[in-house]
This record gives sequence, C-alpha cells and structure tokens, in this order.
Amino acid sequence: MIPVRHFHRIAWVAVILAFAVIFLGGFTRLNNAGLSCPDWPTCYGKVTWPTTDADIAHANANFERAVEVSKAVWEQVHRHMAATLGTLVLVLALLAVRRKPQGVATVAIGAALVVAAIFAYMKVDHVLALGLAAAGQVVWLAGIVRWADGVARLSVGLLMLVTFQALLGMWTVVWLVKPVIVMSHLMGGLATFSLLTVLAWWTTPNAMRVHVDAPRLRGLMWIGLALLAVQIALGGWVASNYAALACGLDFPKCKGAWWPSTDFAEGFVLWRGIGVDYEGGVLDASARAAIQIAHRIGAAVVTAYFLFLGFRLAFAPGFRTSGITLLVLLCVQVALGIANVVMGLPLYVATAHLLVAVLMLFTVVTLLARLRSPEA
Repeated sequence: MIPVRHFHRIAWVAVILAFAVIFLGGFTRLNNAGLSCPDWPTCYGKVTWPTTDADIAHANANFERAVEVSKAVWEQVHRHMAATLGTLVLVLALLAVRRKPQGVATVAIGAALVVAAIFAYMKVDHVLALGLAAAGQVVWLAGIVRWADGVARLSVGLLMLVTFQALLGMWTVVWLVKPVIVMSHLMGGLATFSLLTVLAWWTTPNAMRVHVDAPRLRGLMWIGLALLAVQIALGGWVASNYAALACGLDFPKCKGAWWPSTDFAEGFVLWRGIGVDYEGGVLDASARAAIQIAHRIGAAVVTAYFLFLGFRLAFAPGFRTSGITLLVLLCVQVALGIANVVMGLPLYVATAHLLVAVLMLFTVVTLLARLRSPEA
C-alpha cells in the first residue's frame, strides 16, 4: 500500500541523494581526505570547517592533525549530505507509518533517542551515547516486528540502517580509517542505496513487470547481485588497504609475473586492534599484492557471469534494453579497472570506477524489484 500520493517521488529523491553521498564518500576516501576532520560530527569543533586564519590557527593549536581546508571541505560536505539523506529517510518512515497504531510515535521516539545519542557523544559520554543509540534501534525494531506492511517495514528498516551508517562513519574517524570499518561503511552505503531503490520501485505506480520466466530470471539476477556485492567489497578492501597499485602499473601481469609473491593470510586479516593509524596502509608488499590479485580474480568471475547474464537478458522478450545496459556498463567498468592500474590510479578514474559499479548495482536491483511472476 502506497502511504501517500507522492511518496514514490520523495523516495526517488532519496535514491538520487544516496547516489550523491556514495560519490562524495568515495571521492573523499580516494582523495585521502577521510581523516581531514579529526572529530565527529563536527570538523575541528565547527559545524562546517575552519575557514578564517584565526579558525585555522585555533584548530592547529588544539588538534594533533593540521588543518587541510581543501580536504576538510569534502569530508564535511559528505557528512552534511549524509545527514540530509538521514532526515529524508526519517520523513519517508513517518509517512509510511502514519496510519499504523502508534506508528508516528514509535518512529519519533526512536529518532529522539538517536539525536540524544549524538549530543551525548559530543559531550564525550560515549557509554550513554551507545546506550541511547541502541535503545532507538530497539524501538524501531519493535515497530517492524509489529507491522505487516512491507513498505512500512522497509522504510523503518532503512532508518535503522542509516543510523548504523552514521556509527560506521564515526568509527571510521575515531579508529583512524580502520580497513574493515571503511569497507563496511561502503557496503552499508550501497545497501542503503539498494533498499531505497527497492522502496522507490515498490511505491511507483504501474512499475511492476510481469514475465512468464520471472522465477528463473530472478534466480540468475540474485546470483549476479551476490557476485557483484562480493566484488565491490573486494574493491573496498583494495582501497582501504592502499593496494590499488600493489602490482605497480603492470597489467595483466603483476610485477612482471602472473603470480607474484603473495601473502593472503596477512592480506585478509579483518581485525588488527584499535589505536593503529591505517592512513597510507600498514601491510607489506606481498599482502597488498594478494589483495590486488584477489580483486582481479573476482573481476574475471564477475565479467564472465555478467556477460552471460547480459546476453541472457538481451534475448529475453521485453528485457533487451536492460541486457544491453548491463553489457555496456560491464565493458566500461572493465576498461576503468584496467585504466586505474596502467594510469597510476588517477582520482577521476578511480571515482568513475566506483560510480559505474553503483550503476551496475542499480540495474540489477531494479530488475529484481520490478520483476513479478504472472501468478504473483
């Protein structure tokens, strides 16, 4: 059931905003600006960032990390856009539950607890902040369990996910760009984008597509989605461990060899404790090479499968455009991946590589969200 007449339009605005947040997050990370604001949610104690000479001098005197305004701008704009997205998701949740018993109260109480958690964190009462945030999540979860409406459940579930994303963003800063947190933050952003896309299609009038072969096509696309998610996670692991150029500028070989010296056990240690500054990476050459090789192997598997999936869709009645779109995006993505290596990881190519992956994700999620069997 569509909660209000223009609900789908608000949902599509949220999808676009989520795409922009992912772009800014990726650009910030690839530009090595992830720690350009050493505190959270403020930046050197300011809502925006230090701008005047006096602000910069004060920040340099009170924080260990020197101010780099050109990078701090991107980090804080990314945070403000993420906060705007969170507010928009809150609006969607309120609209989705407005006719449920205690629906608005449930969402509002949970939101109030989360906001209180942010202020508690800023007052350096971290235990209270964590407790309040957890309480807010529990309140929302209770509502999800109570309601049967899929749109209401998904909307409030998105609110929970966005809140956890904020926690991951905070941990990215306080734990000094810890790779597992950075990768999780990326995957959480993509999950938010994907679920918002599903919500938008669910509530868009006449958006469903009925096809007699829907079960088989959906099965193929679920496999594609799983492979794509793993490959994006590997890409996030490459970026967070500074392993993009672990093979130098060599492709398809790595350091002149098809299989160079690698250390997979060291390269895929997820947790290394707290307190280590991971900016610039802490792994040796063989561990980084292992991560890069794993990403390349994953790319080969994903390429082979999406070639099959793209052609399968292109020859299925009514899905020619979707199949061709997937094939074009796949070719562009492979070219960008190779260009990243041979060109020495230029910022614009690395960012485009992320965005095309998001577009591939959008295409697959769209098909999954819209496709229905005749009997459904």
